[in-house]
Amino acid sequence: MNPFLGEAVGLIGIAEFKPKGDPVVDSFLKSICSFTGLNCNDLVTSLSGFNCCLNASAINKYLKNEPQSTLIKNLIHLSQIIRTKVIAKFDGFLPYNLKRYEAFRPPVYNVANLPSDLPLFLSYGGNDAISDVEDVQYLINIQKNHLGDKLKSLFVKDYGHFDFIKAVNAKDLFIMKL
Repeated sequence: MNPFLGEAVGLIGIAEFKPKGDPVVDSFLKSICSFTGLNCNDLVTSLSGFNCCLNASAINKYLKNEPQSTLIKNLIHLSQIIRTKVIAKFDGFLPYNLKRYEAFRPPVYNVANLPSDLPLFLSYGGNDAISDVEDVQYLINIQKNHLGDKLKSLFVKDYGHFDFIKAVNAKDLFIMKL
């Protein structure tokens, strides 16, 4: 298994990722931007994919409060799910897993076991780098036994991740679908 950057950060003792105003994180992000070639002037697009329908005031409002702090453990857990393509509890490796789960590996969440009458709405876009088309289609396929009127999805070809919450036309799209 290839190491994930968040795991390395966790190993050097940084427990929380605070992207707003933390000098350690600021320095860390600047070094990542210069080392990897990410366009950090447009970090939203670099991380989430191209968003078609945001206006400058929406982005400015969003960036006043976001991104919020999170534990490095959350970033590691997300990377584990992405790399293994298995939705499971956090893998803290052998000693942690034995103590926490009484097993070598963490338990898997079986999303096919969600109640078939639980209302689900999955939205995704063609430019979304976080909830990409392949992953959302996988989740929809797992829910094939879900009651038809309880599972709805909305695919918007031009949308990136943040378009779903901040696009100028998002409200109209959701009202039509729901």
